[in-house]
Amino acid sequence: MKKILVPTDFSDHAEYALKVAAQIARENDGEIYLLHLLELPGEESDAVTSGAEAPEIIFFLKKAHERFDEVRSAEYLEGLTVTENVKFDKAFDGILKISKEHDIDLIVMGSHGASGFHEMFIGSNTEKVVRVSEVPVLVIKKEGADFNPEKFVFASNFSNEIKKPFARVVNFANSFKAKLHLVYINTPNEFKSTHEAEKLIHDFTSGFSIVNGFSTHIYSDVNVEKGILHFANSVNADLIGMCTHGRQGIAHFFNGSISEDLVNHAVRPVVTFKI
Repeated sequence: MKKILVPTDFSDHAEYALKVAAQIARENDGEIYLLHLLELPGEESDAVTSGAEAPEIIFFLKKAHERFDEVRSAEYLEGLTVTENVKFDKAFDGILKISKEHDIDLIVMGSHGASGFHEMFIGSNTEKVVRVSEVPVLVIKKEGADFNPEKFVFASNFSNEIKKPFARVVNFANSFKAKLHLVYINTPNEFKSTHEAEKLIHDFTSGFSIVNGFSTHIYSDVNVEKGILHFANSVNADLIGMCTHGRQGIAHFFNGSISEDLVNHAVRPVVTFKI
């Protein structure tokens, strides 16, 4: 996690994400790419495309860099390498472009808890980033004194397609010296016996080197979303992890599609990994 991208609209929740990114960068000798995206209306957008420097564009750029100066003066960023980027682009497209351009290792984004992702960017852009990003996306819901995910809950169906992204889950856990709590959610429609589920997880984890160990759990609930949230509460988790199925949305661990409600309603930080 050497290169960390933090999209910002200079809101409080964006700052919560930046504070976490700063801690991760400091602990991993990493650097931060701070990105502000300006989505301009028709005429201004055409001016950018043609290379013209309209007064409105100059004004927007000046204001953005003034805000960057304020952000970069924060004490928690002292000593860190922070590169600022102002781009005229749609939020969703711009974040993915910068991520690929700079070979980003982790995207950290702020979000308003249960009210969903729409506050930070217009529409569902943040949901789209979570859904399709090739690199892990860490979503921060609230300000915390210290990001120290000692208890990392990872929920899955532990199928073969999860093995590749699970290697990144293990690396993420190892980097924080976190203990993994691997949980299989039993639901009325997709039920496995305890013996069957435990064997599934045991076979799945063989071959992975999990530094701080892991525990396995079989948790029953009315649906997967509630099961994950209730289990995370029961162990007082610091972080919830899951895998995503690209444009199909966050992977339903049993049926192939799970509602983004899980991410929207989880108060705890959530990190997603692309299958």
